[in-house]
Amino acid sequence: MSRISLRFAPLAAAVALAVFLTGCGIATPKPLTHDEVVTRVNNDKQVMYKGQDAITGPLTLSDVMARSLKYNLDYRLKLMETALSQGLLDVSKMDMLPKLTTDAGYRWRSNDSGGTSIGIQDRVVSLRPSTSEERAHFLADATLSWDVLDFGLSYYRAKQQAEDVNVTEERRRKVLQNIVQDVRDAYWRALGAQRLLGESQTVADNIQAALDKTRQAERAGILPPVEGLEYQRALLDAMTLVTEKRQEMEFARRELAALMNLAPGTEFTLADAREGELAPLPSSLDSLETMALEQRPELREEDYKARVDVLEAKKQITALFPNLNLFGGIGYDSNKYLYNENWTQGGLSMSMNLVRLASIPAIKRTNKARLAVDDARRMALSMAVVTQVRVSAERYKLAVYDHNLAQESASVDQRLASVARAGSSNQLTSDLETLRTQARSLVSRFQEASSYASAQSAYGRVLNSVGIDLMPAEVAGSDLPTLSRAIQASLIDGEKHVFTQVADVTHVDRPFQLSVSGLPAKVDSTAVRSAVGNVLTGNRFTLGDGNDSLAVDLHYTASRGKATTRAQWDVTVQDKAGKQVLKQSYLSYLPDDVTTRSVSALAEAAVLSVLDQLRQLSAAPETASATTP
Repeated sequence: MSRISLRFAPLAAAVALAVFLTGCGIATPKPLTHDEVVTRVNNDKQVMYKGQDAITGPLTLSDVMARSLKYNLDYRLKLMETALSQGLLDVSKMDMLPKLTTDAGYRWRSNDSGGTSIGIQDRVVSLRPSTSEERAHFLADATLSWDVLDFGLSYYRAKQQAEDVNVTEERRRKVLQNIVQDVRDAYWRALGAQRLLGESQTVADNIQAALDKTRQAERAGILPPVEGLEYQRALLDAMTLVTEKRQEMEFARRELAALMNLAPGTEFTLADAREGELAPLPSSLDSLETMALEQRPELREEDYKARVDVLEAKKQITALFPNLNLFGGIGYDSNKYLYNENWTQGGLSMSMNLVRLASIPAIKRTNKARLAVDDARRMALSMAVVTQVRVSAERYKLAVYDHNLAQESASVDQRLASVARAGSSNQLTSDLETLRTQARSLVSRFQEASSYASAQSAYGRVLNSVGIDLMPAEVAGSDLPTLSRAIQASLIDGEKHVFTQVADVTHVDRPFQLSVSGLPAKVDSTAVRSAVGNVLTGNRFTLGDGNDSLAVDLHYTASRGKATTRAQWDVTVQDKAGKQVLKQSYLSYLPDDVTTRSVSALAEAAVLSVLDQLRQLSAAPETASATTP
């Protein structure tokens, strides 16, 4: 070995040792520090809620959906996955192009290369040692090559990636449909809680005051201990029912905030409007099943996966073909001993792995089994989809029935509470019984709101089971008002494909002008009219004057008996033209001492008795035919 080589040996050993030690250090585990975790958490919290438009008013259902689809992180993730899949497709397309490779370098050695020649037969040296390469020289070349087999495989990989783009798009559709369903479910529950929150708090305060009053009466000996405890138990049960229903529906508000990706503590109000009539169940479930099999994202995803598997089979067969490689390029070498320092070159080569031909039967069997599995999985999923359509339709039918029952129960309990107030005295037991009926009435109204939310949820599940897209394919702008309007129009259009009568279309809400007549002189007419108005607004009717308003008049008449008063309310409704569209009477008995409280309660019960007819008249675009009991 030359002296130069020995001189560089320690340096080379030191460099090799440093590289080795550096490699060992890189492989050492290094846990995250607390500061790094805190920094990540703070950055994530800022990014999660960044760039959101402030809430400036009450939110409608389409407004909530617009905010959810724009800011929901799950949906953002699916959009990013779709964009990533499209980018991978663009990359895979580039793999089909010919390859142009360039190479440049510098070569150095410590001595001359070279050699001698010897005779093959006599082994005699015929030339003295010589070299044709400089100790240091530069090299460069550029080669354009095209591999036919690689092109074929890249072609099928690109086709598979294109199908993956379709798969990610169907997954995005599924996430969108689930978000719309979750928003619909949470929105109506949160709205019901918002409507009844104030009243439930008032009832809870009254029950708490009644509990304190009962305990005082028990301690003072006004009530026997057993009776006092029984009343306390009844009041606590009533408060428990009210609290459970209120909390159950209040949780939906938090779910709605999470779906809209609102920062914790952000306050918002839902737009209060009277619920529309629930749509009747579609008559032809067979057509819904066909629609579901055509449009469900899961089944379309299976169709695209089947295409991918077909392309995989073709790709495996293509890999068995001979490989043809075409190449050409230019080269340069600064070696002064070369006769030509620049040159061009080209060539053609063909190769084939003959051993792989033995795998043809196995490849065919595998591909056949793969396609059979795809068919079986799609059939199983199709059966599940058909079952979901049938089950969702049945659940919607039952939910509509439950809502009608809850609506009737709420009306009865409200009337019962009104009658209880009308007949109550100032005695403790009477007040406690009135509170119990009020609490029961409130629980029934919570149940009515919950049943309507369940019916809306079941309505949405029918749409979801069919695979209806409730988001327009293109939106003119990305601002929330434009997105909300587009979603509202798309909701109506999409639902019409399933239901002949859409549940959430804009409905008519005709206002009522309220008047009360025939009251005794000692009864406060303003208090009676206010009590009736509260009942109407509490059941989401509108009071006011307008071109399409209806006049509601309650006329009071009474005849005295020995111990009670026989009272009658005549409820009449007229349109703007003076045409009578409703007349109905309500009879009841009052204590002989008629008070404003008793008359107001009786008036509430009279209005509640015609609540369904008033609801039909309010929703009618034109004056309905006159109705008599």
